[in-house]
Amino acid sequence: MSIWRVLLAIFFPPLSVLDKGCGSIFIVFLLWLFGWVPGVIAALVILNNPER
Repeated sequence: MSIWRVLLAIFFPPLSVLDKGCGSIFIVFLLWLFGWVPGVIAALVILNNPER
């Protein structure tokens, strides 16, 4: 995970998970709408997942 991805996850979480699949984008976008912190946490968790 690069520093640019982390910064993008902090400022606009849905863009940081674009290459992780439609489901990930949708989940992060919904969490981001409900609150900034849940969206950032979900994006960072998805980005740190080594299986994807």
